[in-house]
Amino acid sequence: MHRRTVLRAGAGLLAGGAALTLPPASAGAATAAPAADPTDGWTRTSFTYSWQKPWNLDLGDRHTAGDGVHRMWVYATDEPFEEGSSTDPRTEMRWKVDYTTGNRMWDADVYLPSGTDGASFVQILRGVHPSGTPATDIMLNVYDTGGGTVRRYDGTVLRTDAYDTWFNVKIAHQATAGTGTVKVYFDDSLVLTVADRGPATRYFKNGVYHHGSGRAEARFRNIAYWTR
Repeated sequence: MHRRTVLRAGAGLLAGGAALTLPPASAGAATAAPAADPTDGWTRTSFTYSWQKPWNLDLGDRHTAGDGVHRMWVYATDEPFEEGSSTDPRTEMRWKVDYTTGNRMWDADVYLPSGTDGASFVQILRGVHPSGTPATDIMLNVYDTGGGTVRRYDGTVLRTDAYDTWFNVKIAHQATAGTGTVKVYFDDSLVLTVADRGPATRYFKNGVYHHGSGRAEARFRNIAYWTR
């Protein structure tokens, strides 16, 4: 996919892909019972990953790790991850748990520093997919508005005031041979339910995949992978 086109490709290319958000609670409603933990019934599973970073730089030029925190950054002027690629610059973990069907969940605490604008910090990449279908099932992006606005691609607002604070993100994917379902949780509250983009072989990625200008950064801790 060419540079700067991935966000436009995110909106409604397949039928059934519209986002569904939860309705607000009614005023004066009785206090609800505590919601179930999104990981109830899931099994924490080991995983491995590789790195994608500007091809002409060492990983240490765009990543540090310490005290359980992975810190990744990139500049809009950086090279892509492969020489000659037309994609945007990135510093990302590429999870090596490719799948076509089943229930898979990405889970991590995320910190987005002020000023990061137009960067994807987690996505489900459709590495092998039918011609004419999108390259991703979902991308979560952050924009420099509203104290840090997190959107599904460049559309549905999922959170504001996201800068400079840790919050937990879970993405649960029920993948099928047809059209599956993706659910997004922030701090264990469901904020989005959306159809995926149909059959594919896919994998999770997290870090910064930068579609904006200037410097973009994201930090991650307590990274976990769940299956059922």
